[in-house]
Amino acid sequence: MLSRFASWTHRNLPTREQMERSRWIRPFAGRVLRSELWRFTRRSVPRGVALGMLVGIVVPFAQVLFAALLCLSVRANVPVAALTTFVTNPFTTPLIWVFAYKVGSWLLQVDAMTVVAPVSSAMEHSQFDDMLTWLTGATLVTAFGLVVVAVIAASLSYLATSFGWRWWIGRKRRLRIERLRHARESHPPHCETEA
Repeated sequence: MLSRFASWTHRNLPTREQMERSRWIRPFAGRVLRSELWRFTRRSVPRGVALGMLVGIVVPFAQVLFAALLCLSVRANVPVAALTTFVTNPFTTPLIWVFAYKVGSWLLQVDAMTVVAPVSSAMEHSQFDDMLTWLTGATLVTAFGLVVVAVIAASLSYLATSFGWRWWIGRKRRLRIERLRHARESHPPHCETEA
C-alpha cells in the first residue's frame, strides 16, 4: 500500500517545469519557483502539508494556485502543499461538506446557548458571512464548519507530519548506525603484534 501511495504521489507531485508552464502561476513564477520553496526540509514539509490541507478544504477552486502563492508567506514546500490540496476530490468533498455542516450547526447551536452574544447573530449581518459564502460557495453554517474543520485538520496534519518526519529521520539514523556497527564487527581492524 505504501508503494502504491508513493507511486501515486510521484505521478501527481507537480514539478517546477509544470508550474513554470502554468499560465496562472507564470506572473508569480519568479517568487513561487525559488529553490527554498522546493526543498524537502523538516520545517517546510509540515508547513506545506498544513497549508495544503487548509486550502484544500476551504477553497473550492484553483487550490494549487492558492496553495503555491500562500507558500511564499510561510516558506512552505510548494509541491507538498499542492499535492495535499487533493485531500478534497470528487469522492471526499461530499463527506467533508456534510461533516462541516454538522460541525458548524453544532458549534452555532452551542454558541447560541451561551450568555454572550452568539457568533451566528454577529455573522448574520456582516460582511464575514458574505466572504465565507463567496470563498467556500456554501451556506453560513457549512462555511463556518469548513473553516473550523480546515483549521483543526491543518493543525493535526502539521503535528503528524512533524512527528512523522522526526521518526523517519531517527529511523534512518538508527539503520545507518546499525550498518556501521555491523560492518565494524564483520571486518575488525587487523592488529599487528611486535615480535
